This record gives sequence, structure tokens and C-alpha cells, in this order.
Amino acid sequence: MKKKLLLTVLLLLVAASGLYMNQAYAEPLPNIDISIGGEGEEGPNTSAVSILLLITVLSIAPAILVLMTSFTRIVIVLGFVRTSLGTQQMPPNQVLIGLALFLTFFIMAPTLSQVNEAGLQPYLKGELTQTEALEAASKPMKEFMFSHTREKDLLLFMKYSRMEKPSSYEEIPLTVLVPAYAISELKTAFQMGFMIFIPFLVIDMVVSSTLMAMGMMMLPPVMISLPFKILLFVLVDGWYLIVRSLLLSFNP
Repeated sequence: MKKKLLLTVLLLLVAASGLYMNQAYAEPLPNIDISIGGEGEEGPNTSAVSILLLITVLSIAPAILVLMTSFTRIVIVLGFVRTSLGTQQMPPNQVLIGLALFLTFFIMAPTLSQVNEAGLQPYLKGELTQTEALEAASKPMKEFMFSHTREKDLLLFMKYSRMEKPSSYEEIPLTVLVPAYAISELKTAFQMGFMIFIPFLVIDMVVSSTLMAMGMMMLPPVMISLPFKILLFVLVDGWYLIVRSLLLSFNP
């Protein structure tokens, strides 16, 4: 049952990213039939529990997909950009999240194409069982997460779970790899956010010192420094540099 629900989550992820996969342009997306239950007979209580489990997994599916992709790093860095500029709600949350989603689809397109070719299409054609399809589809995701996970973070969860040292990343379970990848992404995003803050912090310090030297202590320094920070960000083409840095940070 758990394997079937996990496979459903992977299928939804691949279907949502079809815009960025060449296969989606070549042939229409096939219908996906999701059934609950096994081959044997089920009582009403078993069916109710199965439906409850499916609804629970689908409700947390966005969180699962966010932690297994590049979305975490991107949205945090974009949030740091807005905070360092001091523009309050500009750009709005919808714009930042939308940009982060499309950048995630762009970065994850090669990986999701492998998931589609290795797991989804053979499963829909009946060439693989659910267990085999799930295992085949998880390999590209594991490879992506493993390549961006710090060894220290991975060892933390491996030692806590008392698992033996694997011979390859394919033997690492998702329950260990996903949280290790998540905290690695958080650290990387905060490092990039710190580098973004430095030039704007310098502007704030210069403006604040100038206002105090002129005796204008009642004038908020943020009001004066904001136009200069926006001007600097526009002159250096800040959005291009931020997105370029994010794309380069995911290069293997």
C-alpha cells in the first residue's frame, strides 16, 4: 500500500513537469488510473483506512515534492533577495513562488525525464510492476539528491538509523537521503543569502553614518537607503545574476 502511494506521488510529479520534457510534446499524456486496495477481498474497514491513507499522502505530497527537488534552495534565496532589498512585499509571494516553481521544473527536467523513461512509461505499458517501477523511478531522484547532499549530513542520518555503509547511492533509502538533502539545501541557501546581504548591508551602513554625521537622526535610514539599493540591484542586473548563480549551483 505504501509503495503504491509513493508511486502515485512520483507520477504526479512527472505529470506536472510535462511542459519541460520533450516526451510531452511528442505524445499526449496517457490516462492514469489510481486504484485503492490489493488483489484480495477487502472489508469496509480496510477500504476506509486505505482512503484515509491516500488522502493523507496526497495532502503532504507538496511537502514531499518540495524536499526532493531544487525548490527549497531557490525559494529561500529569492526570499533573501527581497529581505536584503527591504522592499517588504515586492515582489509578491505569488511571483517569487511562481518563479521558484518554473526554475525548479527547468532544473529538474533532465531528472524527471529519466524518471519518466525508466519508471513511468514502462509501468503504464505493463512492462514493470508497481514495486519495480517505484524502484526504477527513484534511482534518478536519488542520484540528483545524492549529488547535492553533504557527506556530513548524510552520515548524521545513517548513523542515527544504524545502517551499514552502502556501496552506492542506490542502496541509500529515501527516508535517510531526503532529510539529509533537505538540511544540505538549507545550508547552501543560507550561504548564498549571506553573500547577497553583504552589498546591501554596506549601503545601509554608509547611509546611516552619513545621516548621523549630518545630524539627521530622526530620519529613518531605510527610507534613504532603499532607492540606492534598488538602483544598485538594477544597474548590476541583479535578477540575472541571482538566477544564473542558482542554475550554476545545481551543475553536477
